[in-house]
Amino acid sequence: MAAVARWIAESVQEILQISGLTLQAFLVLCAIFLLTCVIFKRSRNLPPYPAGRVPVLGHLLALGRAPHLKLTAWRRQYGDVFTVRMGMEDVVVLNGYTAVKDALVDRSELFASRPPNCLFDAVTGFGKDLASVPWGAAIRQRRKFTTTALKVLGMKVGSGGIGEKIREEAGFLRSRVAEYEGKPFDVAYDLNVAVANVICSMVIGRRYDYKDETFRELSEAVVTVAVKLAAGQIISFFPWLRFVPGVNRARVELLEQNARLQKVLGEELSRHREHLDRENPRDFLDFGLLELEKQEKVEGLTGEIVMHMAQNLFLAGTETASNTLRWSLLYMVLHPTVQKNVPCAFVQEELDAVVGAILPTLSHRSQLPYVNACLMETMRIRTLLPVSLPHATTQDVKVSGYDIPKGTQVLVNLYSIHKDPAYWPDPDRFDPERFLDAEGNVITKPESFLPFSAGRRVCPGEQLAGMELFLFFSTLLQSFTLSAPEGAPPANTDGVFGLTLTSPPFKLCATPR
Repeated sequence: MAAVARWIAESVQEILQISGLTLQAFLVLCAIFLLTCVIFKRSRNLPPYPAGRVPVLGHLLALGRAPHLKLTAWRRQYGDVFTVRMGMEDVVVLNGYTAVKDALVDRSELFASRPPNCLFDAVTGFGKDLASVPWGAAIRQRRKFTTTALKVLGMKVGSGGIGEKIREEAGFLRSRVAEYEGKPFDVAYDLNVAVANVICSMVIGRRYDYKDETFRELSEAVVTVAVKLAAGQIISFFPWLRFVPGVNRARVELLEQNARLQKVLGEELSRHREHLDRENPRDFLDFGLLELEKQEKVEGLTGEIVMHMAQNLFLAGTETASNTLRWSLLYMVLHPTVQKNVPCAFVQEELDAVVGAILPTLSHRSQLPYVNACLMETMRIRTLLPVSLPHATTQDVKVSGYDIPKGTQVLVNLYSIHKDPAYWPDPDRFDPERFLDAEGNVITKPESFLPFSAGRRVCPGEQLAGMELFLFFSTLLQSFTLSAPEGAPPANTDGVFGLTLTSPPFKLCATPR
């Protein structure tokens, strides 16, 4: 009992440090929690709770700063389906390929909605975007419209695709990296610019120079929005905290940076209105403005909705691909012995044999299995969204014998899928050959591999991201040998959990080949 009391005391102290709450406020929250438990009895057949709940915050403290690791550890004890208490709310967690496939693929529409989230909703316009809208006609129409527009704009393989623009941007990136002349540098910003230029060309019809100060500020705003969305999640569980000075700091900074992004997109929307060519739409904003006039495919479309949809594409399209590229380059750097045998040399030998001296093209993709395997292994070992954006059930549903009420928030632990030793032996080892068959060909649809999630809420930019990752990665590995700066300690690969699993800052040397 003494040990339990000591643990609770230490937990309370850490809660106060993390949240900025006073002891008095914490005690008030405890009283509210106990009263709520009396008034609202928990459903009798929800999945089990793991140990580690504390009053008011539930499992938030136990989840810590790396919730994907804790959820995966709990899976070994409580099974693929369990319930965590997030503040005052029960949240069902799905782990492992079987449970996730059953929900997101086999019964996708039953898990296709989104729960309310005051922080996320404030950024996305309270239902005016693509990511946060509850399931229904509005989100179906917006997703279909967006996917169609992106395909017309080139999100496809073959003639008329955006592959040449990505290839051209890969050339700019190669030139930019060459300017460092093999000296140590942090590649993060340059990758952000390269990836952002691709999505910018599709969304707003322009690209930025790598030294453009305006874009540097916007890039920092994108990163800040992603970081603060994660840092301020306690406000999502206790919305009234947004009015508490100090505690609401993350929310204030988030909204300030988000306003900067919206200002730029709003100005672009106004500029597009002035120069709209109705016969030849150039980018996503043009398509949005045309639909705004016709009101044929998206019911109730407004200029504000168009702007928020564009913002979704910009945020998601920049943060995800650039982050994955950083991880892929870091794993090349972390295997110096690999430079002469695996995987870097295999990558470079493949590129030299198949591509030669020209820049890689998408037509080379099917001929470069090891390049593809390295990227797939990166997405497996460092799942970009270890815990997917929250889902919500659209009706009462039974999962693994448990009853999940309509509107229940559901978290999908994608990390548990990609680190499952039943599918991936020695899952913490970086091994691209997992994705190659006996003949050396890429295994195109391996089980227990869902880097872009699945079902009705699957990432709409999956195909675009695949093209970007291939062309940027192959161009850099064709042109440079990557290594750690002399004397530098090995970079940490734990990652920083936020909206995405971000690599820690690191420097590399890119020596021209």
